[in-house]
Amino acid sequence: MALTMALALALQRAWLRRGPLACALWPVSLVFGALAGMRRCAYRIGLLRRGAVSVPVVVVGNVVVGGAGKTPVVMALVEHLRSRGLVAGVVSRGHGRSATGCLEVRAASSAVDVGDEPLLIERATRVPVFVAASRLEAARALLAAYPATQVIVSDDGLQHYGLQRDLEICVFDERGIGNGWLLPAGPLREPWPRHADLVLRSGAPAGVVGFELRRRLANQALRGDGVRIELAALRDRPLTAVAGIARPEAFFAMLREQGLQLAGTVELADHHAFDAMPRALEGRELICTEKDAVKLWPLRPDAWAVPLRVEVEPDFWAAFDRLLDAKLSSRHGSQTT
Repeated sequence: MALTMALALALQRAWLRRGPLACALWPVSLVFGALAGMRRCAYRIGLLRRGAVSVPVVVVGNVVVGGAGKTPVVMALVEHLRSRGLVAGVVSRGHGRSATGCLEVRAASSAVDVGDEPLLIERATRVPVFVAASRLEAARALLAAYPATQVIVSDDGLQHYGLQRDLEICVFDERGIGNGWLLPAGPLREPWPRHADLVLRSGAPAGVVGFELRRRLANQALRGDGVRIELAALRDRPLTAVAGIARPEAFFAMLREQGLQLAGTVELADHHAFDAMPRALEGRELICTEKDAVKLWPLRPDAWAVPLRVEVEPDFWAAFDRLLDAKLSSRHGSQTT
């Protein structure tokens, strides 16, 4: 585990600039780019087939490896659609899950079976959530089970071309496009710039133009038994912060910005399963992300979880509504590639 984390951190540092390690990997990135380009072309000319569903599909994703805040954006979109009186559902691959096939995510589901992010979305929004390796299969299963659904939001899947989409929202964090190179020399899954209907960005990363996205911690923390507490009330407690997300230090920094005096921090790999309690966490008062909590609470229901909230500038919602309304006015709408 420690070696894996060290390698991941080394790559993330290398991806910020065009240093020796990135340059050494650059020839491999050319192969990656060629293969990815051939796959996109195969879908574009019809060698690989895409499937459509009868309602608009909004894909929220990114072109950069690692978490950029997609899942909180998905939840914010669902709440916005609900405020408009629209019935939404969510589909996802369910990264890291051990179960196979297409499954509906329920509040009592296990993250092992359905994935941590889909489980978090279901518990937070209470809308239908389906997971499958094929998001097209998940979308069709969702509509079969919930035919009143008017909009489907795909959590990630910008590069999952098998499902036709009506709107694409690309999310960036402060890293932007890093060194601008494709994997494994850089963080990009595909070249940037590329088409996207809307772009959300945290801060002002170089090379990225879009609507501003601000991330903040909620004012309250909660435990597995439902107890809630003001985050400020935890400032004098000797908390150990744990995070199994793409960028653990970003979460730790946000906790410190809220005045919490952390007695320790434990970084785990993204989507860490928590199938056993790490020794470093035994006997400590814990604070974690909501994504970690859905897996940690069965072992430590006393752990505090702090939800992550996103704030998006009003102009984004106006642009989103305008684009979505054009799709809702037609049964299928025009599709993007």
